[in-house]
Amino acid sequence: MPSPSTLLETDRLTMHPHVRGDFDDSYTMWSDPEVIRFIGGQPFSREEVWARLLRYAGHWALMGFGYWVVRDRHSGRFLGEVGFADFRRQIEPSLEGTPEIGWALIPAAHGRGYATEAVRAALRWADAQWPAADTACIIAPDNTASLRVAQKCGYVEWVRTSYKGKPTLQFRRMAGPA
Repeated sequence: MPSPSTLLETDRLTMHPHVRGDFDDSYTMWSDPEVIRFIGGQPFSREEVWARLLRYAGHWALMGFGYWVVRDRHSGRFLGEVGFADFRRQIEPSLEGTPEIGWALIPAAHGRGYATEAVRAALRWADAQWPAADTACIIAPDNTASLRVAQKCGYVEWVRTSYKGKPTLQFRRMAGPA
């Protein structure tokens, strides 16, 4: 069960670390072609989503941070996932040691400001946890919606690189409030 210090709330959203019961919602999202268009391009299998959910739980257990399930505060509807990770990606420059934020939302939640709201909530949590730590994110150059979210949340382009053979933009947000 998530601890009170990991439960986040905004005007429209509630956010909590994943629990087993979030699997079906997560699978539905990660198997949607619109969601994964800029994240590998291939829908995830049930097995892959289960491994993702375990990886999220492992981040909280081993690192003290991870991903949150994002739900509509009033209806409880699953909207997506937002959080921090240390994926130990094989990318240059390395992101190791820098919390990497990421976000994915269901198509019905796109264009409504939910991603920005959830990322800002996660960043307020991060600023309280790591007041002197920069954070990073990587985004496909064609993912204009995520580029806008990153910019609104204080991320600036750091370097153009590639990840898994695809062009990738690496962003940084310097320590402190956005």
